[in-house]
Amino acid sequence: MAARIQQSPQPGGGKRKGKAQYVQAKRARRWDGGGPRQLEPGIQGILITCNMNERKCVEEAYSLLNEYGDDMYGPEKFADKDQQPSGSEGEDDDVEAALKKEVGDIKASTEMRLRRFQSVESGANNVVFIRTLGIEPEKLVHHILQDIYKTKKKKTRVILRMLPISGTCKAFLEDMKKYAETFLEPWFKAPNKGTFQIVYKSRNNSHMNREEVIKELAGIVGSLNSENKVDLSNPQYTVVVEIIKAVCCLSVVKDYMLFRKYNLQEVVKSAKDLSQLNPKQAAQTGNGKEAKLESGDKSSQNDPAEGKNNQQVVPENSEELSPTESISETHVVNEGVAKPELASQVTEGSESNENDL
Repeated sequence: MAARIQQSPQPGGGKRKGKAQYVQAKRARRWDGGGPRQLEPGIQGILITCNMNERKCVEEAYSLLNEYGDDMYGPEKFADKDQQPSGSEGEDDDVEAALKKEVGDIKASTEMRLRRFQSVESGANNVVFIRTLGIEPEKLVHHILQDIYKTKKKKTRVILRMLPISGTCKAFLEDMKKYAETFLEPWFKAPNKGTFQIVYKSRNNSHMNREEVIKELAGIVGSLNSENKVDLSNPQYTVVVEIIKAVCCLSVVKDYMLFRKYNLQEVVKSAKDLSQLNPKQAAQTGNGKEAKLESGDKSSQNDPAEGKNNQQVVPENSEELSPTESISETHVVNEGVAKPELASQVTEGSESNENDL
């Protein structure tokens, strides 16, 4: 719709009227994909970080996910545009039945437009979220990284990390506790057990406290099975916590250290490339230990989109960090998760031991 702008009369007392100008209003982009338009609680997907070029990142993500998605789940089936939802023919005298039929037709037409992979607004710069439908994100991403790790064939240019998100909830402590109690059961509830670590990342969120989240999640893992132990060098499971605005994204992944923290640019590097690092970097790459940087470090100030709530930054390595993605992951050491004094142990350990964080 055009908006009319009336010019003010010319100075000098002239009788000439201002000429009306019409400026074309900006039209909102039409959404034909169906489903949610932005990251919200209750959806699954894949969180992808990139280096500035988000549009190119989405293109690479679609290409990579469709390639491996077709390999694992078969080609995606599309509905014919001319196909209409089936319904009962004839006129319905019952108003209630006619209303139910109309609602069912609307739902059916919406399902036809849903795609296997659909990009939605993530709520943070240099972060892309791909909503998934009908697949298991953690298995698909693990399959991608496993293939790239074996072949050492680089398939992306702007994608940095690719993290599966198996569940989302509201980013409030009580909501996260309630959701995690059920979410973590398949991996950690007796008789299931395993070694684990917790990595935490927050973007554009100032009301969540990192240490509180870590202590609560560690306590939940310990309550599910007292035999769950922490291993920072080569854990069996890694609990990934990604908070963006008011949404908490959770996942439990395998081979986190082997696949270079799910970084597609690093996983293709061979042992020869890693040997070119200085001894300190090579030691950190080999055993998974990471150095602790205080919040005053200049590397954490390069990305204004990462938020100001991360007090400590854990770099993955010197080659992996980019000016637009400052990594601030916190690893939890929690060997006594079943003990009542868990909270104090995690807090004290995070401040005193540089190898743990």
